[in-house]
Amino acid sequence: MAHILQTSFLPFTSSLRRTPVSGPKGKPQALQVKAKIREIFMPALSSTMTEGKIVSWTKSEGEKLSKGESVVVVESDKADMDVESFHDGFLAAIMVEEGGVAPVGSAIALLAETEDEIAEAKAKSQSSSSSSAQVLEEKPQEKEEVAPAVPAAAPVAPAVWSPKAVAVGSAVHPASEGGKRIVASPYAKKLAKELKVDLVALVGTGPMGRIVAKDVEAAAAAGVVAASESAPLPASPEKAAPVAPEIELGTVVPFTTMQGAVSRNMVESLSVPTFRVGYTITTNALDALYKKIKSKGVTMTALLAKATALALVQHPVVNSCCRDGNSFTFNSSINIAVAVAIDGGLITPVLQDADKVDIYTLSRKWKELVDKARAKQLQPHEYNTGTFTLSNLGMFGVDRFDAILPPGTGAIMAVGASLPTVVASKDGRIGMQNQMQVNVTADHRVIYGADLASFLQTLAKIIEDPKDLTF
Repeated sequence: MAHILQTSFLPFTSSLRRTPVSGPKGKPQALQVKAKIREIFMPALSSTMTEGKIVSWTKSEGEKLSKGESVVVVESDKADMDVESFHDGFLAAIMVEEGGVAPVGSAIALLAETEDEIAEAKAKSQSSSSSSAQVLEEKPQEKEEVAPAVPAAAPVAPAVWSPKAVAVGSAVHPASEGGKRIVASPYAKKLAKELKVDLVALVGTGPMGRIVAKDVEAAAAAGVVAASESAPLPASPEKAAPVAPEIELGTVVPFTTMQGAVSRNMVESLSVPTFRVGYTITTNALDALYKKIKSKGVTMTALLAKATALALVQHPVVNSCCRDGNSFTFNSSINIAVAVAIDGGLITPVLQDADKVDIYTLSRKWKELVDKARAKQLQPHEYNTGTFTLSNLGMFGVDRFDAILPPGTGAIMAVGASLPTVVASKDGRIGMQNQMQVNVTADHRVIYGADLASFLQTLAKIIEDPKDLTF
């Protein structure tokens, strides 16, 4: 769901009104209509957002803008969102360029109601720039100094677009992960289709290597075409560049908006008194169930989330939270947030009402959330409504680890890999079992050791006899 741009009237412009014009004898002869110039503000796209970064402008200065039409893509602390205009008019002046950062509520552009007001709006945006909210730019001079050196660095093949030309002087992640996925703004993707530009060959200049509109336009000007039309000789080096991006060691790289949000949350978590409890769970039955229903689209993440949710039904205190230090809340829903690593940050998509949703629907929803998370298109309710968090590093072979408690929640569970382990049975025999280690970090103001121990016993019973997971 797109968000609407916030606008207000500039103090130096008059409101839209009709003023009678008097003739020589004081008789009204005509009605004069005075147009409006509005400030477009940086919108608050989430409850935790304090500033936003301009990923790309989908409209250029002077272009006509219709109400409800997308005008800018803004990077909040967790996602990129297309922002729509609330009024008809003309985009008169862009005050924050692509890559610029502005506080929530500060002016980022001016919207003129009529075409005649564009020049006036531009003039007044320049005169008022010194008194406007301060906007942080990401080293624009550095990029300008490096850019002229690009043609000289690659004179052999001037007609072929070089991804290195875009990424010189910036330590950014590639826009694709080994060619598996393209990270680009919605407008850049649309523009690439219109101009027939192959996004695979590009490394973006946006946040964390995101391809933005100007990258596509530059590629089109340099003659980049779709992969099927490109020459065979330069294909190999162009594909290799995103896999091994150049990172200049020793450079200082500022946090992205998402990294800044993660940093603030982690520091905030230090104010919460936490403790940890570990448990070993046998996973033979769960592994067998997973192999049986994997072909139906079921994921292990969904199975773990479902098992956790069913255990939380019996232990509501572990699903509670303390936000003010004086009281705690028994959450009415069991929403399992699962940590996902994405380019340049970490986000926790939420499986809402995981205890009530069947495992097949839950798996489909999880795949959808992961795709949206990696494209940075999650809506706020899809990542900030979790009541209990899972962090799983088992796929990397990690056997155990501790997780940091996210602010506003009561507990987070770190899940290790399920590994073959030599164990002794109750009758004294030695055998082999698949086992995994889980460690729960909890807020000790609300949850006590006995609470966690009882919860983990229930979770172990569900995982070791998972018949209830497929209802």
